[in-house]
Amino acid sequence: MSEDAPHSLSQDPQLYGREPGSDNRFAASGVMNLFLHDTMSGEKRRFVPTDPERVTMYVCGPTVYSYPHVGNGRAAVVFDLLFRLLRRLYGPDAVVYSRNITDVDDKINHAAMEAGVPIGTITDRYTAAYNVDMDALGVLRPTLEPRATGHIEAIQRLIARLLDHQAAYAAEGHVLFSIEAFPDYGKLSGRSLDDMIAGARVEVAPYKRHPADFVMWKPSKPGEPVWDSPWGPGRPGWHIECSAMIEESLGLPIDIHGGGHDLIFPHHDHAPVYANYWVHNGFLTMDSEKMSKSLGNGVLIHELVGQIPGEVIRWALLVGHYRGPLDWTSDLIDQARTSLDRLYQVLRDAGGRVLIEPDAGRVETLLQPFWAALCDDLNTPAAMSVLFALAGQARGLLTASPADQASALADALAALREAGNFLGFLEADPDAWFEGGADAALKARVETLLKTRFEARQAKDWTTADKIREELTALSVVVMDGPEGATWRLAEKPAGGA
Repeated sequence: MSEDAPHSLSQDPQLYGREPGSDNRFAASGVMNLFLHDTMSGEKRRFVPTDPERVTMYVCGPTVYSYPHVGNGRAAVVFDLLFRLLRRLYGPDAVVYSRNITDVDDKINHAAMEAGVPIGTITDRYTAAYNVDMDALGVLRPTLEPRATGHIEAIQRLIARLLDHQAAYAAEGHVLFSIEAFPDYGKLSGRSLDDMIAGARVEVAPYKRHPADFVMWKPSKPGEPVWDSPWGPGRPGWHIECSAMIEESLGLPIDIHGGGHDLIFPHHDHAPVYANYWVHNGFLTMDSEKMSKSLGNGVLIHELVGQIPGEVIRWALLVGHYRGPLDWTSDLIDQARTSLDRLYQVLRDAGGRVLIEPDAGRVETLLQPFWAALCDDLNTPAAMSVLFALAGQARGLLTASPADQASALADALAALREAGNFLGFLEADPDAWFEGGADAALKARVETLLKTRFEARQAKDWTTADKIREELTALSVVVMDGPEGATWRLAEKPAGGA
C-alpha cells in the first residue's frame, strides 16, 4: 500500500473494536429469545449481545432547536419499549442505553442568532422541553444522554485517528472523511455510490477528493460557536458526532444502533462505527407525507398533551408495527382513546371485586403470548391483542359467580395491569382516567343526569333521553352506553393538526 492510499476501515480493530461474541448465557439459561430486524442484513435475527451483563444500545436523539413533533416521539417511544424489554430480559442494571443530544448544528446556530443568545440558551431550553414531552409519553430516561458539545475532545481524537489511518484528509480548514477508505460504505442502505451521490444534496467543493466525502470538521462562520483544533478553529460536522459519542459513552462494538428510517442514509451510512444490530423505525406521515419540522407539517407534542392524555398519544404511536409507516390522523387518535377506554373500563368495573392475591405462576402463564409477541421484533399489534384478550377474560369473569371465579379474575386483572404497565399504559386511576378534572359539583350533576336518562330509556321515553344526552354533550361529557349501563368521561379538547 502506498503512503497516499486510503486505509481500509472494515476490519480495523483499533477503530472498530473486537468482533461480536456469540455466547449468550442468558439464552442458554432459558430466557425467551429476542428477535430483531437488522437493517444491515435485511433479516430478522436472534439478538445475541456481545456481553449479556452489559447490553449496549445507542439511539440518535433530538437536535434541540425547537419543540419535538410526534414524528420525533415515535422513535423515542419505540426505543423506550426496546429498552424496557432488554431490561426485562437481561436485568435493569445490565442495559446501558445512550441517546444523544445534538446541541451544535446549523439550525441551532440560526435560532440562536435570530434570538441574539448563545446556542446554550437555545439547546438548554429545548432539551428541557424534549424531556418534559417524553415524560408525558411515558418514555423512560436513557442511562446516558451525551451532548455533542461535551464531546469535542473525543470528536477531535477520533478525527486524528482517522487521519493517522489515512481514512481522512485535511483541506482548507476542513477535515473530510474519505469514503474510498471505507469498503462497506453504502452497505447499510443498500445503495451504490452513484445512487447515493444522485440521491443526496452533495456539496460541490474544490477541496473534496470525491464528491461524496463528508465533512467531519469545518471552519465556523461569524457568530457561530468555535473550538480550537489542530486543523484550525471550527466546529464538528454532524456525522462524526455520533461515532465519537458512541465510542466514548459505550465503547466498541455496541450491540444495537437505532434511529428513524430517515437516518439510514446518509447519517448511518456515514457513521463509521461497528454495531452488531441496526434497528430503524418507520416514518410518521401526515396525509402520506413524512412529518418534518422543515416541511412545516409537524404536530407538536407539547400542544397535544394539553389536549389528550399522553397514554393516548403513546398508544397511537405503538399501534402499528414500528418498522412500517404510520399515518397520523384524528381517526388514529380516536381509535387509541377508544382502545384505552375499553381497557380502563374493565379495571373500573372490577373496582373492589378483587379481594385475593393473584397467583404469580398463573399470571406468568397468561402473559406468555404477550412476551412472545414483543420478542418477535417488537410486535406491538400482537401484544395489544393480548391486552384485549385479557380484558375480555376479566370482563367475562366479572359476570360470573364471584365465589367460583375470584381467583381467575384476580389473575386476569393482574396480567392485564402488568402487560399494560410494561407497554406504558393503564397507569392512571380508572376513575381519574374517565373523569379527568371534573369537580365534585360536575360529577354529581352528571350522575344525576345519567340516572334520569336511564329511567327515561327504561320507559322508552327517547325524546327525554336524547335531550339529556344533548345536555351532557354541552357539558363536554362523552356518554358510553354498555351492557352494564352508561359510563362517562370528559371530552378532550380538539387535537389540533391531527
